[in-house]
Amino acid sequence: MELITTIADARRRLDTARTSGAQVGLVPTMGALHDGHLSLVDAARDACDVVAMSIFVNPLQFGAGEDLDAYPRDLDRDLALADEHGVDLVFAPTVEEMYASPTLTSVVVPELASTMEGASRPTHFAGVATVVAKLFNIAGPCRAYFGEKDFQQLVIVRRMAADLSFPVEVVGCPIVREPDGLARSSRNVYLSPEERAAAPVLHRALERGRDAIESGGRDAGMVAAAMAGLVTSEPLAQLDYAEVVDPVTLARPDRLEGEVRLLVAARFGRPRLLDNLGVLVPEQG
Repeated sequence: MELITTIADARRRLDTARTSGAQVGLVPTMGALHDGHLSLVDAARDACDVVAMSIFVNPLQFGAGEDLDAYPRDLDRDLALADEHGVDLVFAPTVEEMYASPTLTSVVVPELASTMEGASRPTHFAGVATVVAKLFNIAGPCRAYFGEKDFQQLVIVRRMAADLSFPVEVVGCPIVREPDGLARSSRNVYLSPEERAAAPVLHRALERGRDAIESGGRDAGMVAAAMAGLVTSEPLAQLDYAEVVDPVTLARPDRLEGEVRLLVAARFGRPRLLDNLGVLVPEQG
């Protein structure tokens, strides 16, 4: 496995691979790897000839007062896990390499980024879209693998790639969960034992929303309220939002039909966690 720290070397290495006919798979991460990240690597390994992982804690996606400095970093551990799962090269640039001068250009997808996570973290998705655009430009034609846990991010990245005609196929991969339903996240390490015991309420709330739909509920507001009620019943959870949206437009439907996405987010002490679930609305006779 190669460790590459410069944009020029990463671009050269992947261009060379494609020249020999290889399909490139890209797994963008901020490190602190867990089973969710590694499931993306495994999916890329199954479908691609060369797997590249980026490890870069992107300062642009952290707002004022957020946990940039405290974000977990352990490059040696991440490199060992990447090597164990068959990653061919890791691109781990410094901030100075990625942003050699003050960044004057920002990539925004306002219609998809203004609600839910965007309402709580107004600058977050501009930072995400900007760094992902840079990574797509560096990697070149490839398949790029993202987890569905950050579903709004996945929708935004997919739309950005289409709108800007990047030669990139954005592949969404299923959420990896703990046995009690908690979605794997780098921020789970911040949970106290009591908060960790409370956190699966997010998944239970999604299941309550799914059950309401499967029982005939077709009003998005009522389904969202049912999910919110369960989260707020947990004393250690501070609800941010509970929402039911169209999985492409992220708008709340007037009436639920076809495929919808249920999303919840809440703070448990310091950590802020999010989760989501896709539901196919049963046809009513």
